[in-house]
Amino acid sequence: MELQEAILQRRSIRRFSDKPVSDEALREIFEAVRHSPSWANTQAWEFVVARDRALISQIAGTYSEKNPATKCSQSASALIVVCGKTGVSGCYDGKTVTKYDCWFMFDLGIATQTLCLKAHELGLGTVVVGLMDHDACKKLIGLPEGYEVAAVIPIGYPAVEPKAGPPRKTLSEMVHCDRFGGKMF
Repeated sequence: MELQEAILQRRSIRRFSDKPVSDEALREIFEAVRHSPSWANTQAWEFVVARDRALISQIAGTYSEKNPATKCSQSASALIVVCGKTGVSGCYDGKTVTKYDCWFMFDLGIATQTLCLKAHELGLGTVVVGLMDHDACKKLIGLPEGYEVAAVIPIGYPAVEPKAGPPRKTLSEMVHCDRFGGKMF
């Protein structure tokens, strides 16, 4: 699969089959993820793969009441909890040097995109979940101080073929030349 094809075809999957995702497939995904770029190569990411059905249910129980990913998380082969080490990305000597004190979220976003695209290449489906009680999830997985839960990614084989994606902004609506509002395309 070509990269452009993966980018254009990947969709958030919210219905999974009962076919399990192998450890080998997960290893292949994480092998790709570990090559993601990060601030000063800090690689501030950590991942907890939940396979235990009771733990999966508990993690899904930390989602907001209105979160549409709750049901699919219960049927996913696994949940991948995306965690980040604080105080290293965007920092020098433990001191934040960027405007944003949560630069690790940028790094985790890059790693998450890599994870989702690699999973798609392998025929797997994912959806990124962020509407949740992050602190409750952190406690469930035993995440130590100095780390935060950023998202949960249910992963599995899609139960149905994904539909076409929603409309996207045109290039002229999102790309500016020289200054905001300057026409580029």
